[in-house]
Amino acid sequence: MALSRNKPLGKKLRLAKAIKRNYSVPAWVIIKTNGKFRFNPFRRNWRRNKLKV
Repeated sequence: MALSRNKPLGKKLRLAKAIKRNYSVPAWVIIKTNGKFRFNPFRRNWRRNKLKV
């Protein structure tokens, strides 16, 4: 997927959202929920999973 420098605003916002949610669950959340939330279902690697934007 070749990215152009000038992107439509909607696509740019979707890419920004994908960047924000690509983090692991914080340790304090795992402790607070007694291990019920251990992993983030939105985790994505740039090589393995491609975005559909």
